[in-house]
Amino acid sequence: MESQIIEIDLAKWQVDTPNDQWIAALEAGKVLYFPRLAFGLLESELGLLTPAVRDPKVRNISLDARGHLKGAAGGAEQQLALAAMVGRFREQALSLVHTLLPKYREALRVAPTSYRPMQVETRSQSWRADDRRMHVDAFPSRPNYGERILRVFTNVNPDGAPRVWRVGEPFETVARRFLPRAKPYVRWQASLLKALHVTKSFRSEYDHLMLQLHDGMKGDMQYQQDAGQVTMPFAAGSVWVCFSDQASHAVMSGQYMLEQTLHLPPEKQYDPSSSPLAILTRLVGHPLV
Repeated sequence: MESQIIEIDLAKWQVDTPNDQWIAALEAGKVLYFPRLAFGLLESELGLLTPAVRDPKVRNISLDARGHLKGAAGGAEQQLALAAMVGRFREQALSLVHTLLPKYREALRVAPTSYRPMQVETRSQSWRADDRRMHVDAFPSRPNYGERILRVFTNVNPDGAPRVWRVGEPFETVARRFLPRAKPYVRWQASLLKALHVTKSFRSEYDHLMLQLHDGMKGDMQYQQDAGQVTMPFAAGSVWVCFSDQASHAVMSGQYMLEQTLHLPPEKQYDPSSSPLAILTRLVGHPLV
């Protein structure tokens, strides 16, 4: 299998000259890995590397675009320190993306930035929510009509523990395997889901098919075991970037990670024909949104 991980020797949060090969690899669903690109914590922030900073009722701590912190425990001082740390990561992640992919800059929509202090291995979840099973990202309640999900991750583990992923096959390979098993799209069902507020907006055929791929992959234990894949330990003090709606991945272990999500209209890519929307449209043979 052709490598799905591209290692890049960059040690600062700006790319001096955009690299066409890196851009093409990212848009083909590969993971860009920056082993020397560390997010430096301040001495005063080391005390935030504990699960105790998270409200036990939520999965992650997040900072929205307006600077509102959600999901944090502790008093005002600790919450301010968390907001400052997460906000600084957002600035650096945006600096990386804007210089790596300058054409995206005007089109990107910034989603909340998250801090995940919990240990992956000990999370108990339903099979659909279990990210230790290989999947492409798709969300049952939030149809996105093909909008891309670009993510920047950094491992800030203070003990040097890696964040271990499995990275799987190219998106088109996955789609060709699971599309024949997909349940047919039914418009009245999509209308009913919206009327019942199960979905925030009308679920398009694209969103339906992406959920079918997501659930098909996670529900097939033979596939999880036998699919072409590599185990990738992302080192503490490293960064990786991917389109998580396209890169087949599973998160196996690790603790203490910061993550920035960015949304991009698929037509704003360097190569719009490489998007999941374009690939699924071509495979199905009719418009999906």
